[in-house]
Amino acid sequence: MNRKSLYFTAPYETSIRDTVVDVDDDELLVETRISGVSAGTELLIYRGEAPRELPADETLDALDGDLSFPLRYGYAAVGDVVDVGEAVDDEWLGRSVFAFDPHETRFSVPPENVIPVPEGVSPETMAMFPSVETATSLVLDGSPRVGEDVVVFGAGVVGLCTIGVLASFPLGRLVAVEPIPERRDRAEAMGADVAVAPAELDTALDLETRRGSDSGGSKPSGADLVYELSGRPETLDAAVDAAGYDSRVVVGSWYGDKPATLDLGTSFHRDRISVESSQVSTLAPETRGRWTKSRRASVALDRLAEVDAASLVTHRIPFADAAEAYRLLDDRADGVLQVLLTYD
Repeated sequence: MNRKSLYFTAPYETSIRDTVVDVDDDELLVETRISGVSAGTELLIYRGEAPRELPADETLDALDGDLSFPLRYGYAAVGDVVDVGEAVDDEWLGRSVFAFDPHETRFSVPPENVIPVPEGVSPETMAMFPSVETATSLVLDGSPRVGEDVVVFGAGVVGLCTIGVLASFPLGRLVAVEPIPERRDRAEAMGADVAVAPAELDTALDLETRRGSDSGGSKPSGADLVYELSGRPETLDAAVDAAGYDSRVVVGSWYGDKPATLDLGTSFHRDRISVESSQVSTLAPETRGRWTKSRRASVALDRLAEVDAASLVTHRIPFADAAEAYRLLDDRADGVLQVLLTYD
């Protein structure tokens, strides 16, 4: 069966190609209605900044090969089941489902690899599921505690979803750091107590008096928990600098092949700051005793409507004009946050 698929063909170049989809006996055939464009990994691929020898994603069956050009990529497709294989129950026909599938007009997938769209959830909202699941994973990895001061660097889609999840916790303060004024407004709408430009963070966290110590004062200065979600390697220094004594920095950004240098020569060692990685494709070892990916996905579905993720959708672009979606994100055009591709 013929279809059209989006390919990344070279840095800053995409094309839509005719491809073929086969439906095995144990698969569904899904006609795509909406797919979400990631401003993180996808933009790195678009710019040619992703390590090309790296496997696309070994945890997702729909993404094969590595990140070298040409490649199909994407992981936020929502569509309707229009056919089923002989071994699949006909009850799947007509159901709306989500799948971690690249941008293309139709795709085949085993039933166990889809998430049925819950009743009352729109396709646009469901396309935001990967960002909310990532935010859920980041919060699980950061383990915020009652009364802690938390700082989130970066108010892109993932940063805003993370702020939305964190806002449900009884924190001391939730501070967003973002250079774009409109995104700072979004951060406060998502639940941040305050959103500041990078130059204003010292004042917001009272860093002029510098961090406390394990014995000084009733409350150490600096943040208890810091998230680096800006996608910019140079922000790592600011994230560590914002951390207080015995605090932790969770790095959720993926920088691709951009080098990340970090100044550890000041108070990093004396303040015993922990820098930890976080990535949604795996579960942290310390959570695997009671958490599975399916449990995390269930929690993320609960969060999906509560954080109002659909409010972050700013642009809807026809699939045939997909190249424009990447130009918008690359230019960081005014007001652009979540871009969706539509299939009519």
